[in-house]
Amino acid sequence: MSKKMTTKDKLLLIIKKEGEITIKSLMEHFTISEIAIRRHLRELITQKFIEERSVKQEVGRPFIKYKLTSTGHNTFPNQDNSLPLEILQDVENILGREAVKNVLNERKKRETNSYNTEVAGKPFKEQIQTVSELQDKQGYMVEYNENNDGSYDIINYNCPVYNIASTYTEVCHNEKEVLEKTFPNSTVVSKSRIVDGKKNCSWTISKPKTV
Repeated sequence: MSKKMTTKDKLLLIIKKEGEITIKSLMEHFTISEIAIRRHLRELITQKFIEERSVKQEVGRPFIKYKLTSTGHNTFPNQDNSLPLEILQDVENILGREAVKNVLNERKKRETNSYNTEVAGKPFKEQIQTVSELQDKQGYMVEYNENNDGSYDIINYNCPVYNIASTYTEVCHNEKEVLEKTFPNSTVVSKSRIVDGKKNCSWTISKPKTV
């Protein structure tokens, strides 16, 4: 049985997905009082999971926005233990940058083979769903939405390899290639990346061209 999500867990999840958020927007997700929410927020600040920022307005008093700290981000799944940044840096120091690219390419091949095996023979919509579920299991906190033109947006609210991707951008390029190989008859467009300071990584997968 999965553990029931506490109010603090839910607060962290919402702030993670939104990037930054006000108390007014937070209250839309809860039925408990604002006083109770503020108490939980103060505890999360004390525990250094979140931090607050005062935003000035041209008219009226400043308002507060809340966002995760590095400690807060680390409460979400990450793959740093299975693919440590330090090891890749050691590989680069000993064998050069090209060797790191080769290591990351092997990871890309494994992901491509895994995705292709899982989506084989399925309709496009089910392929999108399958890839989203696979990414979700890897800790990417995934949502997907269908657009009016038949394309889909895949949105990752968490980057479980952020420490690595922020140093070795090949990781982001490889993720795009994995999706391109998984959906060979579609166009894959990267819309935003967490490593660029955005609140999520998002991809648009076009409706497959008829062959």
